[in-house]
Amino acid sequence: MTDEPPVRDPVGEDARIDSLDERLKALREREEERNRPKAGAETDASYRLGNRVLSELLGGLAGGLFLGWLIDHFAGTSPWGLMVMLFVGIGIAFRNIIRISNRRPD
Repeated sequence: MTDEPPVRDPVGEDARIDSLDERLKALREREEERNRPKAGAETDASYRLGNRVLSELLGGLAGGLFLGWLIDHFAGTSPWGLMVMLFVGIGIAFRNIIRISNRRPD
């Protein structure tokens, strides 16, 4: 390298740049706070409601299938008892889900 001093002097810190950095840092902090997931009672209630709807749907299907199979097994009406009770179970499950969704939140 050379021993000569550089032709241009480095630019000193500018107050505007410092001010801009501070504002950007404050904006980033606010944005992180705003986007942080809020896990609380409302989220737990939504999970419980979703699980209840799913259990109603699966219970209606499984109950209808089981009762239909029992009817077919003892009455010998295979597959009609199974199909009819399956549709009855689906209807009951949908009715229960509609009742859950129409309930006013606490």
